[in-house]
Amino acid sequence: MSLHRQLLARAEAGRPIRVGMIGAGKFGSMYLAQARRTAGVHIVGLADLSAARAADTLRLAGWPEERFEAADLATAMATGKTCLTEDSAGLIAFEGLDVLIEATGDPAVGIRHALAAFEHGLHVVMVNVEADALAGPLLARKAAAAGVVYSLAWGDQPALICEHVDWARTCGFEVVTAGKGTRYHPSYHQLTPQTVWEELEKYLVIADRKMINPKMFNSFLDGTKSGIEMTAVCNATGLTPQAGGLRFPPASRFELAEVLKPAAAGGGVAHAGTTEVTSSLTRDGGPVDHHLAMGTFVVIHGDSDYVRQCFAEYHMLADNSGAYAALYRPTHMIGLELGQSVASVALRGEPTGAPSGFHSDVVATAKRNLAKGEVLDGEGGYCVWGKQAPAAASLAGRFLPIGLAQNVTLVRDVAVGQVLTRDDVALDDGALEVRFRGEMEAAFGG
Repeated sequence: MSLHRQLLARAEAGRPIRVGMIGAGKFGSMYLAQARRTAGVHIVGLADLSAARAADTLRLAGWPEERFEAADLATAMATGKTCLTEDSAGLIAFEGLDVLIEATGDPAVGIRHALAAFEHGLHVVMVNVEADALAGPLLARKAAAAGVVYSLAWGDQPALICEHVDWARTCGFEVVTAGKGTRYHPSYHQLTPQTVWEELEKYLVIADRKMINPKMFNSFLDGTKSGIEMTAVCNATGLTPQAGGLRFPPASRFELAEVLKPAAAGGGVAHAGTTEVTSSLTRDGGPVDHHLAMGTFVVIHGDSDYVRQCFAEYHMLADNSGAYAALYRPTHMIGLELGQSVASVALRGEPTGAPSGFHSDVVATAKRNLAKGEVLDGEGGYCVWGKQAPAAASLAGRFLPIGLAQNVTLVRDVAVGQVLTRDDVALDDGALEVRFRGEMEAAFGG
């Protein structure tokens, strides 16, 4: 039975999927815009550091005031309304929820929320891909041990890419490369929350700078978010990173198969079975026509003359040899599509992508010369950007994960372009995220 029909059945039976969400940012607002009109779903509680901001988010998403006037969670459950709260722990512990959506973007907070949700028997949809990149394999294992589902967020690019990979493998194709498009130039690795505005205003009309989080948008441009998202894909699919990280080759949607086939076949990726991110800019800064900056793709290999003939007959986007072909999705709608994950975990007990191994990592790399005593400011900040690396290389080099590069002090100088190691910083070994990451490495690092 389709998910929509199951949702209708739950609505008719008076047993909607009861959802709690933490984080009332952009992703959350987009999901809420659709959740208010989705049969069989009840947003029982919305937690945020500011209940006033959560209320503004609901208004932005089209919710009438009377739908979120519940005085407490019990009232919300009984009346079908939504309670706004600043107590995320209380929301997780509230009896009767089915699914928790974690949408904070903070890896340490995300890990803490997920572990608490598992203890209370809740499925978790992890919008917080930063937490997944830091320790997702262990989170998924903990969820399975608790009898619940841990899932990537449909609508965000990693889950969509995982679906491409699953489609290809289910149809018997070898996956050569999977990934997404973005706006990239090598100079972007040095962008900061201050200098990013010049780049943003080249392609966005920004009427009010207060509506933009420069640190978040900087992580999209400086390469960090791409590394995080491709790490989530690798750890969920078994694809493996290229040794030097993402190369961000310029490519149109019609050139994917040519550019992203293996180097041994004349293409631009190091090996088959990897991830890559294409750029909408050429290396001289000009635009790539028909780029895929908001889309996702998979490149497959046809291993027989007959399959290659079919590629041509059915107008697949093939390379010059006809042996490789691409399938792409032109865009993604992040939170507007998140209902797919909520329904899948609650009704089918299936994730829309979930990590199963530790194949890829995202490692902190110096944006400039860093001096002993400086405090790192994490993803999208002034100090470091996140580079994708094979997990084995990260462990062997004791590289510092980008998810642990926040509010830690350098104990020695680090040169621009250098990957930071754990020996470069003073980590708090007692912090939950540090301990949990260590447990994940011990469980999956072999």
